[in-house]
Amino acid sequence: MSGNNHGCCKAHNDGIFGERTELIFAVLSGVFLLTGFLLDTFSDLSFIYIVIPYLISYGFGGYYTLKEAIEEISHARFQIDFLMLVAAIGAALLDKWAEGALLLFLFSLGHALEHLAMDKATKSIESLTKLSPKIALRKQNGDFVEVRIEDLKVGDIIRIKPNSAVSADGLLISGKTSINQAPITGESIPVDKEPVGDPDKKYNSVADIPARNRVYAGTINGDSSIEVKVIKESQDSTLNRLITMVQEAQEKKSPTQLLADKFEKYYVPAVLILIIILNFAFLVVDESWQDSFYRSMAALVAASPCALAISTPSAVLSGIARAAKGGVLIKGGKPLEDLGTLRALAFDKTGTLTEGKPELTDIVLLNGLSNDEFLLKVIALESSSNHPLAKAVVRDGKKRMNQLNGIPEAMNSEAIQGKGIKGKVDGDLVRIGNLELYEESGGVPVEVKEKVKKLEREGKTVMLVRNNEEFSGILGLMDTPRKAAKSTLAKLKKIGIRKMIMLTGDNQEVADAVAAEIGLTDAYGSLLPEEKVERIKQLEKEEHKIAMIGDGVNDAPAMANSTVGIAMGAAGSDVALETADIALMADKLEILPFAIALSRKAQQIVKQNLWISLGVVALLLPATIFGWANIGIAVVFHEGSTIVVVLNALRLLGFKDKYSSV
Repeated sequence: MSGNNHGCCKAHNDGIFGERTELIFAVLSGVFLLTGFLLDTFSDLSFIYIVIPYLISYGFGGYYTLKEAIEEISHARFQIDFLMLVAAIGAALLDKWAEGALLLFLFSLGHALEHLAMDKATKSIESLTKLSPKIALRKQNGDFVEVRIEDLKVGDIIRIKPNSAVSADGLLISGKTSINQAPITGESIPVDKEPVGDPDKKYNSVADIPARNRVYAGTINGDSSIEVKVIKESQDSTLNRLITMVQEAQEKKSPTQLLADKFEKYYVPAVLILIIILNFAFLVVDESWQDSFYRSMAALVAASPCALAISTPSAVLSGIARAAKGGVLIKGGKPLEDLGTLRALAFDKTGTLTEGKPELTDIVLLNGLSNDEFLLKVIALESSSNHPLAKAVVRDGKKRMNQLNGIPEAMNSEAIQGKGIKGKVDGDLVRIGNLELYEESGGVPVEVKEKVKKLEREGKTVMLVRNNEEFSGILGLMDTPRKAAKSTLAKLKKIGIRKMIMLTGDNQEVADAVAAEIGLTDAYGSLLPEEKVERIKQLEKEEHKIAMIGDGVNDAPAMANSTVGIAMGAAGSDVALETADIALMADKLEILPFAIALSRKAQQIVKQNLWISLGVVALLLPATIFGWANIGIAVVFHEGSTIVVVLNALRLLGFKDKYSSV
């Protein structure tokens, strides 16, 4: 008996009164029940007239119950709607019309209210589909013409008006703006965007486009009009794929839900056997068969596990909806549940714990040159190179200069593979590179070499600069930790993560330096991708469960072998969206504590719901068997517990994490 196929879980949005039809039918059932009760109690009308309002009450209260039961029987399933219908018919056969009508009234009212509550969680997810506009302004022959977003092709140029939704994933080619990316990434502050330098540049993958130049369908433009080059058709947009994945996630069951389904599989036949046995209670108890039959119908209502069937799916649905609103895509009940049980996390270094780009961290002057004199020649020579380290030296070196005027042009610059670069600047021969660069030309003085080694021990990439025959300075570069890394790891420690490990391909010295700076438990360096997988397997044996957090590209094998794979910056990477169990849509490490705290809250609510649903059955079933409670009391508690577990699950939609602002 599956929670997803269960009558309790299906909303009925069709009918003569629209999506409120089920609720209106339940209310009408109550009105005719009350009418029948008043006529029965206070009038002298014959039975035939009194039974008419009860029959009408049966009709309105049993309409959706019968409809659901017929659908389930056609698939050879006997579920709760069928059991309730049997109990109501049984009550009628015993001339207990009031109790039968009460059963159907409260059952239908409970379901109607439950469906309205569950619709709230579903609509929270469906609201994603309303983010994307239906039309776009496409450039045609110099003018902008309205077209459907389905008609947009890769390469089209579209205009986005101020304060309107972006129509497609694209590359900003004209205009500067700030864009509210909260619908996709969960970021609370608008992100500044600027046009790309070369609109015709070819990128190896969409993920290579800088974040400042890229826009997503469904995000909200600021006060400026912008032009965007479409890079994905509407069906492939990040928003569209996010919606699809969230909808698929609702179908994936958690271990608790699978366990509940397995329990129900054996529980329902056991209940049916018990009900049949109770019909023969008159053989051992001094009562009529009618009394035994009534007792069995009351027990049938009490034992129906509607609250149990809905308790886990409702919490999973609400948890996934709240996570999506906070910029976290959780792909189903299993990762939602697993995340909350973790006590150990493994992180990739580059781009996860660090910024993912080198920064100039140290300048050591050696021969009396001023800072500006030294940097002038360094920047001049490095400007002729496209190497990422050279670009970092130029970018950060300019920030450290007091006077930027008159940077000369390097002549005859030549890259020396794996060692560095040399060239002429203002007539001087300037060399920049590692220690190996100078081995052929007399080597390096011991005191200079010691300074280089000291920086290398700190995990830095070090370049030595020689101006003609004199060593003029040392440059130290490092992929620096994210600003939020240290505080995020401290929050994770507070919420009970006892082991935080870094896995990186960088050397052990670099790994140790980063680990010491941000507060990691352990760091493992010089790992190839397959060695990361082996390390994850080893850690999983030690800790039972472990999550791997990375960018979802080169970390995909390690993620696949961890209990939970978590990808950062998934909005910018198709691979990250596909490979991870959980995707942090924004490239922000600080969302991780929110995701873990939400998972733990969801687990807590699932446990509460299971205790409520099983507790009510445990109390009601003996009460009805021993005749202490009638059908009316059983129905009130049965339906009451179902509504309580759904409302309890809906609390997740308003979840606030005290350790983050999400």
